[in-house]
Amino acid sequence: MSGSKLSDPSSSRPAGHDEPLPLTVYALPVPDEAMREDSGRRVWQGRWKMIIVALVCAAPVIASYFTYYVIRPEGRRNHGELIDPLRPLPDLAATHLDGRPGNLRALKDQWLLVSVAGGACDAACQQHLYLQRQLREGLGKDKDRLDWVWLIPDDAPVPEAMRPALAQATVLRVPAAGLSQWLAPSPGHALADHLYLVDPQGNWMMRFPARLDIAGAAKAKRDVERLLRAANAWDEPGRPSQPARQAQP
Repeated sequence: MSGSKLSDPSSSRPAGHDEPLPLTVYALPVPDEAMREDSGRRVWQGRWKMIIVALVCAAPVIASYFTYYVIRPEGRRNHGELIDPLRPLPDLAATHLDGRPGNLRALKDQWLLVSVAGGACDAACQQHLYLQRQLREGLGKDKDRLDWVWLIPDDAPVPEAMRPALAQATVLRVPAAGLSQWLAPSPGHALADHLYLVDPQGNWMMRFPARLDIAGAAKAKRDVERLLRAANAWDEPGRPSQPARQAQP
């Protein structure tokens, strides 16, 4: 058997002949019920996260009004009268003391302690301006969260002797008709008899008793302090530019 050879099947194939490559076809996977449930769960989780973020952003606003309108123990009454419903700042043209035009809505983003009186500013007007300044200064580190505002509904000139004391105030002339559609006195009183509190959203929300004295101003200050604590981080301390404070000498 020395001349015998093992037979090689490939030896019988013609040269240059290629065999076809065998292929196996697999079916694409079909998502099962568990995968579909997991996908739906992720979608709902994303929506809940968005809702939670929105609630966190609105929390200071909700907390401040919840404190005053819901949690009001009998032993801790506010001195000022709450306004319900709230009255938003009107789109009302105003004029600075130096003649520059403005608008009341530009006062938003800070708490406002507002007085109303003619430009001649009688004794009652001067008393209100004094109490506004003292109340704001008494807030200490929080004083930049409150503007004291004097709105003048007539064309009477402001006494020159008063102008230096108004350097930290916002003083604006506004039409009397438009102003009376926003603010209102208590029955039997005039608009100039009160101080008014406006929140950073631009809503008139509190009116202090008529002809406020020093003792009443101390109680009003406690109201303001409680609101500032409840609405911490809801407003902007100070304004980037304060043209309304530029009382001309």
